[in-house]
Amino acid sequence: MTNEHPSIAVVIATRDRPELLRRAIDAAVDQDFPGQVDVLVVFDQTTPDTSLDRQTSNRSVRVMSNNSTGLPAGRNTGIGQVNGSTYIAFCDDDDMWLPGKLTAQVSYLEAHPDAVFTTTGIIIDFEGQETPRPSPVDDLTVEALVHDRLTEAHPSGFLFRASLIDTIGLVDEQIPGGYSEDYDFLLRAAKAGRIHCIKQPYVSVRWGRTSYFTTRWRTIVDAQRYMMAKHPEFGQHRRAEARMRGQIAFALAALGERRQAFREIAGVIRRWPLEKRWPVATVVALKVVSADRALEWAHKTGRGI
Repeated sequence: MTNEHPSIAVVIATRDRPELLRRAIDAAVDQDFPGQVDVLVVFDQTTPDTSLDRQTSNRSVRVMSNNSTGLPAGRNTGIGQVNGSTYIAFCDDDDMWLPGKLTAQVSYLEAHPDAVFTTTGIIIDFEGQETPRPSPVDDLTVEALVHDRLTEAHPSGFLFRASLIDTIGLVDEQIPGGYSEDYDFLLRAAKAGRIHCIKQPYVSVRWGRTSYFTTRWRTIVDAQRYMMAKHPEFGQHRRAEARMRGQIAFALAALGERRQAFREIAGVIRRWPLEKRWPVATVVALKVVSADRALEWAHKTGRGI
């Protein structure tokens, strides 16, 4: 890095998680990165806690209300308050950055002007059980992303050039329920430039029954169909389409909509019979095991459906 360190704006959208939020803010403020770090905390459908506001020589925390409702709008509200920062980072209110995160990411971007975006590995904390997930790849391409969402590329690990917003636009607020807004953002970023994945886990990601989307199955069905319509690349790859439809099948099975679930399962088998989600969706649709139990088993191994 140069002697004049770049500045970073950190957007944290939050709702009803005061203790976890304070932990997330402290982890961002306490980073060893020597440049300016401005934390923008956006309260969604709740009154901003002004006691969180603070200002030091190279750190600030500022709270505000969401301009609309939902996570995508919260991120966009924060982005709209960025004032001259070189980089923008996201952090979910229930996650926590680990020491060295900002320094590692900024160092890479400063040394590689062709890269527009970085992510890091993560540590999944499922109800106290920690599973390290180093990034398995060095770079994320559009083709790689449509085949695998790559759990390690978590939004709490996003750090990107602020100028990227001028190229790809804001977070999509039209995605049903805000589900997969981070996936959509990654895909659009990959179409605009190179995304580098730092292998080392630098974020502790909290999974569990408190996760907002854990059991919002209808939202998941609608959002995944929205994503497939928005990004035609899914339909251009048999395996990628089967993966998305496998997730839809599981959600439909969880809803108890067996006929629709089996229709999706049949489509998955036609497109890519080796897709691992259709057998799980099948046993859930047949009520051999509940969707919650299947999801719990997956999360205990640091995996998702």
